[in-house]
Amino acid sequence: MTKDITTIWAEFSRELKAFIQNKTRNSADTDDILQDVFIKIIHNLDKVNQSENLRLYLYGIVRNTVYDYFKKQKTVLDSSGEAEVFTEDESRDLNTTVAECCIKPFIDKLPQHYREALLISEIQDISQKELAEKLGISYSGAKSRVQRGKEKLKKLLLECCSYKSDVYGNIINTENDSCGCS
Repeated sequence: MTKDITTIWAEFSRELKAFIQNKTRNSADTDDILQDVFIKIIHNLDKVNQSENLRLYLYGIVRNTVYDYFKKQKTVLDSSGEAEVFTEDESRDLNTTVAECCIKPFIDKLPQHYREALLISEIQDISQKELAEKLGISYSGAKSRVQRGKEKLKKLLLECCSYKSDVYGNIINTENDSCGCS
């Protein structure tokens, strides 16, 4: 899927700006970071167009740009002196988004009892004790079901694709895209 910068701007600028604004809480910083993001996109348009999932790739660029911006500004420091950009809640929200768009299709391929256990415990974030009560099984049975479901999910993911990543850790390509996960 080849897109030019105008199309990328039209489709993603508002979404990315809102995401950045949520991190910076400052409109001037937000505009600066968004500008830096699109400069990086322009300079690396060929890599951007090679990405399997454009939205995830762009969010990777945004995440790294926000991190670099705060590191340069040294405005938010944790006890080790490293720049801390995302709070625990924000990281959890991002993980939920990734789980919904990338992991859930694989969970849907699992047998019913594993699928149900993982959706309830991992996606809905309900404790395994509550899962056991909801399914009418023992607590150890619920734990085993979730554990086995995770093992089967991991196997599905690894069978599907061998991931390659860029220097920032962003997924850029798969060696086997025949499974339709891209």
